[in-house]
Amino acid sequence: MSNSQSFRMELRKLLIGSQLPALPQSAIRLLELSQEEGASVAQFALPIESDPGLAGQVLRFVNSSYFGFSREISTVKMAITMVGTRTIKNFALWSAVFSLIPNPRCGPFDLRILWQDSLRRALFSRAIAGLLGTKEKEESFSAALLQDFAIPLLAKAAPKAYVELLETRHKTGERLSALETKALGWTHAEAGGLIARQWSLPEQFAELIESHLDVRRWLAANDPEPGKVAVSMSSLLPMVADPNWTEAAELEAYYEKIRPAGGPSLVEMLQRVDREFADFSPVLKISAPRQSLVDCYQAVLAETRPPD
Repeated sequence: MSNSQSFRMELRKLLIGSQLPALPQSAIRLLELSQEEGASVAQFALPIESDPGLAGQVLRFVNSSYFGFSREISTVKMAITMVGTRTIKNFALWSAVFSLIPNPRCGPFDLRILWQDSLRRALFSRAIAGLLGTKEKEESFSAALLQDFAIPLLAKAAPKAYVELLETRHKTGERLSALETKALGWTHAEAGGLIARQWSLPEQFAELIESHLDVRRWLAANDPEPGKVAVSMSSLLPMVADPNWTEAAELEAYYEKIRPAGGPSLVEMLQRVDREFADFSPVLKISAPRQSLVDCYQAVLAETRPPD
C-alpha cells in the first residue's frame, strides 16, 4: 500500500470516528428530487414547506436585495418559480451545511471569519463562472461557499494537530493545504470531497470541493472546465484574518489569462463582489469583514508601486 493510500485511509477513519452530523431530511429529499427528471415545482416545494425554518430562510433569500424583485414573494412555490429549482436546492444545501458545522475551540480558528471568507469566494466564483460563459454558475457558487467547510470538522476531530497547523498558518501566512500535506498527508479539500460523498451530495459538488486547490492544473488544461477554474481561482482571494494578500499577483495573472476582450478589470470584479456581499450577507447572517476586497487589492498595489 502506498503512503498516499495509507494517508487517505487514516483520513477516512478519522472522519468516520468523529461521527459526522447527518444532513436534514428536507435537504436529502431536495437532493433526491434534483436527480429525478421532470420533478415539479410542487414536489420541490413540499420538503421545504414541511420544514418551517427552511421555508422562512428560502423566502428571506428570494426577497433579499440579491435578487431585487419589485414585489414580495410570499410562497415557496412562487419562490421556486421565480429563481428556479437549482438555485433553491443549492440554497437549502448551504443552509443545511451551515447549521451542521461546529465552532471548535482550536487556536486562532474563528467560524465567523471562515463564513466571511467563504461567501466572498462563492460570489467571486459565481462571477468568474459567468465570465467564462457557463450556465452552471450556481454550482460554482455553492462549491466555493463549501470549499473550506471541512476545516472546522477536522479541527474538532483532530484538535491537537489543527491547533498546531492553524497557529503556524497564522504566524507564517503559508497556505493551510501545504501545511496539512507536510504534517498529515492530506488536505481539507480531500476531506471535503470525502464528506460530501458521505452526505450523498452530487458528485459534481464533491469534485469541485475536492479540487479547489488545483488552480494551476485547471488553467493549464487544454479544455479547462469553467466550474473548476472558477472555484479554484476563488481560493486565491485573501483571508479576512490575514494582514497581507500573498496570492494577489498570482490571482491577477490568472485573471488576465481568462479575461475576455473588453471584460471587467480585476478591481471592477472585486468591486462587484463587495457590493454583492453587502446584499447577500444579511440573508446568511454573516457580518461584514473589516476590509473590503478592493481595500485589500489597493493595499497590494500601494506596496508594489514604485516610489515617486
